[in-house]
Amino acid sequence: MRRLSGIRAAIHLSGDNLTAGRWTAAKKQRIRESRVRTTQSLVELLSRLEQRPEVLLCASAVGFYGDRGDEILSEDSSSGGGFLPEVCREWEAAAEAASDLGIRVVHLRLGVVLAREGGALAKMLPLFRLRLGGNLGSGRQWMSWIALPTLLEIVEFCMNRHQIQGPVNVVANPVTNAEFTLSLAHHLHRLAAVPVPAFALRIAFGEMADAALLSSARAIPAKLLQAGFVFRLPTLQEAFQQILPA
Repeated sequence: MRRLSGIRAAIHLSGDNLTAGRWTAAKKQRIRESRVRTTQSLVELLSRLEQRPEVLLCASAVGFYGDRGDEILSEDSSSGGGFLPEVCREWEAAAEAASDLGIRVVHLRLGVVLAREGGALAKMLPLFRLRLGGNLGSGRQWMSWIALPTLLEIVEFCMNRHQIQGPVNVVANPVTNAEFTLSLAHHLHRLAAVPVPAFALRIAFGEMADAALLSSARAIPAKLLQAGFVFRLPTLQEAFQQILPA
């Protein structure tokens, strides 16, 4: 406890992998508890510190908005319906309890984080390199994404900007799944494969397919732009060049 007293910021990014397997009742419980209960435990720990941090930056997700089609989603947009939005609301409520302790709280609503090792992109690369990567379903669903280097810059930016609090969309310029597929295939000098039908995804992954793979979230970084954040990697092409150098 003494070692933690006086820390400047607390950053909490944990959560069970959403797309690792079908959403059984046990899996959904792990998804919820790994986010909500761990956040509650962290806030409880912070409450016992003699000198508390100035800010708590806690992960959330653009899953807060649910499946919204072509609607442009800012931090002021309402939450959606379904399991993921419900979990995100509980997640953010657990973190917001730290504000009663005098701690500034930032909810990092993450898009799909693109990194060479780990996460969604790492799972896609082998398929695309074998010319097996294609659109998911129609490909018309919007993907809100963020490159890992930019994510780290945003965390530091929010930590140092005292005026930033509440939800922050941690995303760059959203693209459709079809645009993402073509951009990644082009960068890898491959042709995009035949799309994976939505029904096949539903057979393989059940509820998770509609909630995480076929869902559409066109989130924009309104609060970051208003606060003056400058994206070094605003496009997928620039992100891929940084993350996946030739």
